Amino acid sequence: MIAPIVRDKAALRAMITPWKLAGEVVGVVPTMGALHDGHLSLVAAAKAACDRVIVTIFVNPKQFNNPDDLANYPRTENEDARKLERFDVDAIWVPDGAQMYPEGFSTNVSVSGLTDCLCGATRPGHFDGVATVVSKLFLQTHADKAFFGEKDFQQLQVVTRLAADLDIPIEVVGCPTIREEDGLAMSSRNLLLSDRARVYAPVLNEVMEEMAGQLRMGADMTALLPDASNRLDRAGFTSVDYLELRSATDLRLLDASDGNGRLFAAAWLAGVRLIDNIAV
Repeated sequence: MIAPIVRDKAALRAMITPWKLAGEVVGVVPTMGALHDGHLSLVAAAKAACDRVIVTIFVNPKQFNNPDDLANYPRTENEDARKLERFDVDAIWVPDGAQMYPEGFSTNVSVSGLTDCLCGATRPGHFDGVATVVSKLFLQTHADKAFFGEKDFQQLQVVTRLAADLDIPIEVVGCPTIREEDGLAMSSRNLLLSDRARVYAPVLNEVMEEMAGQLRMGADMTALLPDASNRLDRAGFTSVDYLELRSATDLRLLDASDGNGRLFAAAWLAGVRLIDNIAV
């Protein structure tokens, strides 16, 4: 059964109130739509852990620093609703801009430290937009648990920190990255890749997996970068925003594996920005 699509905050509250009064555990899966199997794995995890599940679909303008990127982001609401049908979720929350950011909206949520590197360094304001919209979604849905993918690992860390710092009574649950058979991390942006670019996109993960293997053997990150950059260049990647080893706990930059490292990358292929991360 296709879940009810809710577009009004008052209607959402009216739906959630009896669930909370009955003591039911409410889970939320925040998304920007264009759902793929990675998103659906989060929905499955939420269904397994919660009595009620809300999936949110909102393309958040505040986390885009490039207007063209915002305009080109896939919007597939009807198809998304059909994909969710087999999970029997309880509601799909689809606010518009006026519901989320009404006239006069002037509040910004900012998480320092964790947002100064990686995507935060190359996309100014991005994580302020993420933190602001996620804070609102947590409060709007009154959820007990929220489910995020490790594919956006920095985002997961930021969201976990903001919930703790602001005393929002919610458990943030990280779920494993879901990949295509060829290793490419699933992402809504993959829909923007041309057929030719899609063939070469998995090279990013291939390079990272080989680097991770060498780092586990004690290799130094600096020594691995030239070959990795050359391989990405030969595969058609036009630029690399970052390819770095960082601590999985505080995103501190590392030169070599300390047993708790994570390899992060963001690179451009045929005009599409691909990101990935793997544990080292």
